[in-house]
Amino acid sequence: MLNRIMSVLVKEIRQLRRDTKLLIVIFTFPAFLLVMFGYAVNFDVQNIRIGISDGAKNEMSRQIIEYFSSSDYFLLVSMPDSPDDIIHLLDEKKVQAVIVIPSDISIITYGKGKNPQLQFLIDGVDGNTATIIKNYFNLVVTKLNSQINSEILAKYGRKFSAPIEPEIVLWFNPELKSTRFLLPGLIAMILVVTAVVTVSLSLVREKERGTIEQINVSSINNTELLIGKSTPYVAIAFINAALVLLAGYLFFDVSVKGNYFLLMLTTLIFLFASTSIGVFISVISDSQQVAFTAATLVSMLPSLLLSGFIFPIESMPFIIQLITNLSPAKFYLVTLRAIILKGSGLGTFYMQLFYLIIFGLIFLGLSIVIRKKESVSV
Repeated sequence: MLNRIMSVLVKEIRQLRRDTKLLIVIFTFPAFLLVMFGYAVNFDVQNIRIGISDGAKNEMSRQIIEYFSSSDYFLLVSMPDSPDDIIHLLDEKKVQAVIVIPSDISIITYGKGKNPQLQFLIDGVDGNTATIIKNYFNLVVTKLNSQINSEILAKYGRKFSAPIEPEIVLWFNPELKSTRFLLPGLIAMILVVTAVVTVSLSLVREKERGTIEQINVSSINNTELLIGKSTPYVAIAFINAALVLLAGYLFFDVSVKGNYFLLMLTTLIFLFASTSIGVFISVISDSQQVAFTAATLVSMLPSLLLSGFIFPIESMPFIIQLITNLSPAKFYLVTLRAIILKGSGLGTFYMQLFYLIIFGLIFLGLSIVIRKKESVSV
């Protein structure tokens, strides 16, 4: 019995030694998980990008701007001059919040007993992040009030319990429902897994069955083969996306605020990018085991950890933020949330679609080149 077990053991070890691609996947997977979970999984909100609209342009407004821009919580990236500029910044997610300073705010105003409010406009798409930003604003305002009170007391001999009363307005998701934030991410994750994993297995299945040689000697060219292999899974992914949207509307009251045609267009472009990854994996893999493991590694985990689905990308280390650009789900999520939750137009996310198209063309081009070399060698 022991001899038979040893025979099988030796055979399996030799087979593993010959399967270099599987060994690479097996040994790089734990290291990848360690790095991703160690740095990317972070619920803290840091470097909050804000804009400040200064309607007063006086000494006190400059003091407020200095106070917020010097805070460890916030990063001042823009100074919008008009309501249209504010809408543009929040729509394109260039900022996570905008502070609006009213034109009548000044030490003199407070000295006369008036109490103008600071308005805080917060992107509420991510309910968890919006709540944290709201708490940070309240904390900074509390400290700012103490400083302003000292100046009012020194100049006018009076003080307020809270000179600045923040008026916090949550945009796009005023109820802070987490479902509204998670639904687009769920759609992206389902689509990328469906597209990458299923497509990656399709061509490898031909290799394992030995039918790839018949395809190689047929009149069909490599581009036609790859497109024909991918199309059914693109259709399946479309159906899955529609079902998730329908379920989100029926059970969670999440409706699409934007244009349905734009939603279909962006989904098609995302599926093109995702299936190109699946095609690339199928071309370089020799077995369904390797293809499935590699496809899961490059699709499911990045879409969960590195796309902004759950964890805010802004809070990740800079190196990890660069790595997030390797996940097409990151760009698709920006467009999905813009269309579904904000009702934004193409002008706010066209660059994301451009990145997806380039992403897909690169991987599809590499797949065709590798496939041609394999066909010639056969």
